[in-house]
Amino acid sequence: MAPAAAAPGLPVGLRWESAEALLSAAPGASAVAVGLYRRGQRSFLVRGSTAREGGVPVEPSTRFEIGSLSKTFTALLFAEQTARGEVGHHDPAARHLPAGTCVPVRGTDITLTHLATHTSGLPRLPPGLLRSGIRRLPSNPYASFTRADVLRALARTRLRSRPGTRVRYSNFGVGLLGHALCGAAGGLPYEDLLAARVLRPLGLHDTSATAGPPPGGTQVTGYGHGRPRPPFAVPGLPGAGAVRSSARDLLTVAEALIRPGGADVTGVGVSSDLGLRHAAVTGAPSALLRTALEDVTRPRLALPRTTSRLALIWNIRLRADGPGLYHHSGGTRGCTAFVAFSPRHDTALVALANCAPGLRAPFVQQAYDTVSDLLRTPA
Repeated sequence: MAPAAAAPGLPVGLRWESAEALLSAAPGASAVAVGLYRRGQRSFLVRGSTAREGGVPVEPSTRFEIGSLSKTFTALLFAEQTARGEVGHHDPAARHLPAGTCVPVRGTDITLTHLATHTSGLPRLPPGLLRSGIRRLPSNPYASFTRADVLRALARTRLRSRPGTRVRYSNFGVGLLGHALCGAAGGLPYEDLLAARVLRPLGLHDTSATAGPPPGGTQVTGYGHGRPRPPFAVPGLPGAGAVRSSARDLLTVAEALIRPGGADVTGVGVSSDLGLRHAAVTGAPSALLRTALEDVTRPRLALPRTTSRLALIWNIRLRADGPGLYHHSGGTRGCTAFVAFSPRHDTALVALANCAPGLRAPFVQQAYDTVSDLLRTPA
């Protein structure tokens, strides 16, 4: 791909050399999909096939495992249930977990907002998870750890800090939030509740918390250390990492977070061979979901000794030109995902690759640098 100035169909300010750098920043991947949105225009850049052998060409609708980016969907589900009055931000988590669940206390109860801001005091993982999955550690360490195991582990967990006093990233905490939200909704499975309250209302056709794609859909095979990995399984903590999604759907979510009121968006899809394909996206979220979209991005706390803030799950990096850049990444044993958006600049970027994150695959950093450069470029 020859370096050149931004071509028609690309968001203003994105150079082809920047696009090439991002598409090439995931060595070992057979598939990379990038979605870009800027001021009413969306574009897609895709490269490769869904697998090294026997795959099909990647499309903007191709599904990838998004790992911890799943947490942003759980946060939006939390905000939606809050908007409808089903739960409250400061509800004790124990209120919505199964009767008899022992939730540790240290000075104060763990609330739902503590879980959604990584301030619950819970450790990163439930006690016993890695020990139970030691044989699957290279590929699928969460696969045999069930919801029942998670709730049993909670009873023997010692909080690392008093809830609300310290940010400590916790898959355990956000996974527990997912279980609490399901409890508040009458015990619906996470994948069904998420689909009913968030995915279908937003018109997300490629996204689910199930392992397989919808009929007619395509999904990548993940790779780690050059080897294909089995589908990532996290039955005990689906709210922390079970979601699969596409560049198309994730860009739709980012646009909705930028403009909760909804707006028509038109643009072009750009494939790696620079062929152009026109597309259009329309839609306006319901009043309930608009409230949730606004709530999920409201800054909740400042991180000590940094210029960063934390919303419900979303990280916010403050900028000199005003409100910050929202961002989050995710990774499994076979895929890497990144989303960032700036409401002030009306800009968003999605980047997906079917290789595991690692020191030799600077995909997330390159994606962050790419969107940061965009924000510095006048539209």
